[in-house]
Amino acid sequence: MNLANKLTVARILMVPFFILFIEMGGFWPAAASLLIFVAASVTDLLDGIIARKNNMVTSLGIFLDPLADKLLISAAFICFIDISYLNVPAWMVIAIISREFLITGLRTIAAAKNVIIPADKSGKFKTTSQIVVIIAILLIIITNEMFVKFYGVTPEMLTAYDKGSYRILALIMQKTPFWAVLAATALTVYSGFNYMWKHRGLFK
Repeated sequence: MNLANKLTVARILMVPFFILFIEMGGFWPAAASLLIFVAASVTDLLDGIIARKNNMVTSLGIFLDPLADKLLISAAFICFIDISYLNVPAWMVIAIISREFLITGLRTIAAAKNVIIPADKSGKFKTTSQIVVIIAILLIIITNEMFVKFYGVTPEMLTAYDKGSYRILALIMQKTPFWAVLAATALTVYSGFNYMWKHRGLFK
C-alpha cells in the first residue's frame, strides 16, 4: 500500500473518533472533533497531490478516496441532526447523502461501459462548500460549549439578555447552521443534476 492510500485509510479511521467526540458533548470533545475533521480534510488534499505527483494512482485509491470523503461528510451532517439547537433538518442531510448514492450509481454505470467520469467544477465546489459549512458549524458547537462550560449559559439563555450583542451572537449561533446547510444542500443537489445531465447518454 503506497503513501497516498495510507493517508486515505487514515482518513477513514478518523471517522469513528470524529463521531465519538461529537456525541460525547462538551467543550474539549467538540474541539477535538474539529481538529480531527480538519486533519482528515488535509489528508484528502495531500493524498491526491501525492498520488498524482508520484504516479501512485491505483485501483484501491480510486475506490477508497471517494468512500473516505463520503463517510466523513455524511458522518458530520448526520451528527448535526442529533444536536437540537443546531436546527439542521433531516431532509437536507438526506438530500446531500442521496446525491452521493446517485453519483456513485452513475459512476458504476459508466465503469461498466468503460467510461471515466472526472470530477468537474460543480463537484469540487460542492465538496468545498460542504467542508466550509461543517467547519463553521463545528465552531458554533465549540462556542456553545464554551458558554456552557465557562459561563453556564446556553444560546437560548443569551436571547433573554438585555444586551443586544449577546442576542445577536445567540441568533447567529441558532440560525447559521440551518441556512449554511441549506446552501450546501442546494449546491449539492445542483451538482448532482449537473452530473446526471452531462452524462445522460450513459442511460441509453
